[in-house]
Amino acid sequence: MLEINGLSVCYGAIRALHAFSCRVGQGEIVALIGSNGAGKSTTLNAVSGIVPASGGSISFKGEEIRGIAPHRIVRLGISQVPEGRRVFGRMSVLENLEMGGYTLKERKRLKEGMERVFSLFPRLAERRNQQARTLSGGEQQMLAMGRALVAEPQLLLLDEPSMGLAPLLVEKVFETIVEINRMGTTIVLVEQNAHMALAIASRAYVLESGEIVLEGSSADLAVDPAVQRAYLGGAV
Repeated sequence: MLEINGLSVCYGAIRALHAFSCRVGQGEIVALIGSNGAGKSTTLNAVSGIVPASGGSISFKGEEIRGIAPHRIVRLGISQVPEGRRVFGRMSVLENLEMGGYTLKERKRLKEGMERVFSLFPRLAERRNQQARTLSGGEQQMLAMGRALVAEPQLLLLDEPSMGLAPLLVEKVFETIVEINRMGTTIVLVEQNAHMALAIASRAYVLESGEIVLEGSSADLAVDPAVQRAYLGGAV
């Protein structure tokens, strides 16, 4: 579904990604793990068209999307949940979800999309008229995910969904990610909680300084000594 070949991204003189290549098959959950500054978020932002690439290609369902405007990429079927949630604080839960469905021309599809979100996150249904800034951190994460899902994406890009959440909420978020995948949405997951990421992903890539240093099935990477030492706190 998604193929990235030789992707390079620079921020001025700083090279964030260098000759990065990966693939994501339809129906998969693929994780990107690595330390801060490894290039994980940059990868998602390049796919979404938020940051320009200086080299390489990005194709979605066989179509080159590098250089396409972000709003057009959303219309193609790719949605992103940004790091830090970034909900519209002064807008209600309902208004945030409506913003997520701005590409849907038919009101009926927007309503159906919202109902799917409310079935995944009943708490949002209870707070539909509440301002987003008054929600808890966990509820804001639900809203950020719901906002991305309203548009019925085929590919969902998740950037650090567990950041700042209590352990019980982290488990709930990851259970929901699995459920979203079971409903047919392909997922690319950027996550510093390597334990959880490898537990739900089918495959993973390990990034260091903008380059892939390891890749393989999540089961294999979970027992790789280098991954255990760097990201899993020793042997597991």
